[in-house]
Amino acid sequence: MHHREHQQQFWISGGSLLLPKASSGFGLLNRNRDDGKKMLKWDFKVEAFWNDSRPTVVELEAINDCDHFDQILRHAQEQSQPIIIDWMAAWCRKCIYLKPKLEKLAAEYDTKIKFYYVDVNKVPQALVKRGNISKMPTIQIWKDGEFKAEVIGGHQAWLVLDEP
Repeated sequence: MHHREHQQQFWISGGSLLLPKASSGFGLLNRNRDDGKKMLKWDFKVEAFWNDSRPTVVELEAINDCDHFDQILRHAQEQSQPIIIDWMAAWCRKCIYLKPKLEKLAAEYDTKIKFYYVDVNKVPQALVKRGNISKMPTIQIWKDGEFKAEVIGGHQAWLVLDEP
């Protein structure tokens, strides 16, 4: 017997049933089936469980000061989740152009990587110094609470984020 609810597939027929969680994800289904020719004891099928209304853009979260930055790094370290920080300025054309591209990436990597931004003109300069920022945009990758890599300048960032 095969049920379809909310654009998601569920297999029920003497085998296992895996229901999706509320969040996006994949599931392994184990089902027995009689196709008229041969009974298959174990038939595994992997399917996507998110519906078609999954967001295509996720707004980047602002980092406001050093304490907030420390809190984000601690949380990311506890979750073993890398983060990407877009150091930008509201007056920077390349930064403005880049932000929607990063928001698309944030939606694509929603549960794997968290995306943030820092408007260097709206935060204490201690935070800007801590990020060692001299040019905008600067995109940094942090993992396990530590700085790992960065891309500096709009031209370099376009090379990394350019869509085919």
